[in-house]
Amino acid sequence: MAKTTKNNTITSPKGFLAAGLYCGVKASGRYDLGLLVCPTGAKAAAVFTTNTVVSAAVTVSKEHVKSPTVSAVVVNSGCANACTGKLGLNNANKMCTKTAQELKNVHRLSSIVRQSILVASTGIIGEQLPMGKIVAGISQATATLSDSSKAGLDFAKAIMTTDTKPKQAVRRFVISGSEVTIAGTVKGAGMIAPNMATTLCFLTTDAAISKPLLANALKSAMDGSLNRLTVDGHQSTNDTAIILASGLAGNRSIVSKRPRYKQFTKVLGELCEDLAQQMALDAEGATRMFKVVVKGAATKADAAKASRAVADYPLLKCAIHGGDPNWGRIICAVGSVGVKLNPAKLSCKLDRVTVFKNGAPTKFDRKKASEVVSRISHTITVDLGIGRESDFCYGCDLSAGYVKINADYHT
Repeated sequence: MAKTTKNNTITSPKGFLAAGLYCGVKASGRYDLGLLVCPTGAKAAAVFTTNTVVSAAVTVSKEHVKSPTVSAVVVNSGCANACTGKLGLNNANKMCTKTAQELKNVHRLSSIVRQSILVASTGIIGEQLPMGKIVAGISQATATLSDSSKAGLDFAKAIMTTDTKPKQAVRRFVISGSEVTIAGTVKGAGMIAPNMATTLCFLTTDAAISKPLLANALKSAMDGSLNRLTVDGHQSTNDTAIILASGLAGNRSIVSKRPRYKQFTKVLGELCEDLAQQMALDAEGATRMFKVVVKGAATKADAAKASRAVADYPLLKCAIHGGDPNWGRIICAVGSVGVKLNPAKLSCKLDRVTVFKNGAPTKFDRKKASEVVSRISHTITVDLGIGRESDFCYGCDLSAGYVKINADYHT
């Protein structure tokens, strides 16, 4: 008998169907349309870019996510539908209307309305969607919906732009005697900075949980994961993270911030941190990632500001690409952003190798330090020596590949 492989895609929680295909938006011929459906209706929550210029999809989804239940998410890649005026907004709404109509006709989901559909787009800014291709693609995707792992993977492929591979994660755990599953997929490789990224993130769960607490859990998870990732210090117009909860796991519903909620939030946070690390390793031109931990700060805001300054510093990112343990660039970055620190107690470690302590360089093994920063992943720890607060940020190296990808990208 053939061995059954566990489904580790967004269709693994109970109650979800997905599809992904090529409809003609991308000239490359790669998948460019995805559909995620919860036939029974799901509680939904979302967070969006804090950029003051937003895509039509963000505008529409900000309204639709307020609906008591959400039935589906329709996504296209290859065209951002941003800075496209009234026509772009009409097209985003048409994507929702068409999806609702198809689900009514093909899957007999008579209660579905346009407002129960969320929409997301990613790709080139300033171009109108090819709606003839999109509409045909939605019809085709609706007809091929499935709860299989292949369908989940196809969806993950359909949301990609400059990503080189799909990014997925799943967690299974027990709440009040019932197995609960959370799954997710994310795209994003460039224009990534804290407060989202050029990121589309879709999460599904079969947990029974109230809508307000689902929103709280999502915000907490994002704050500890995608909002702690920077590739190039720039956020997009389209950033969107959506979580759908079918409530079909059979657990006692999570309606208060008691242990069940804390357990759910902890696992969701771990899953999102997994996705963020996958993004860092698949950033445009990246060959390795690093985590910057800043401790001993006067305030958490100072720790966050200092950690991001290190992760964003181009000279350090280039040094890491070359395997150079240039700790001076780390100290320079920390001291340049106006955070409170004690120069006499300022210290820095590369994993366990202390390179700078109490304001002075140490005698360390440079070969060992070079080996640390040449690994696929390492941690930089900086102690500001002024307080007890800490925070962190993920970053990646900066290679010639990043320049080539963005020089060749369509304008």
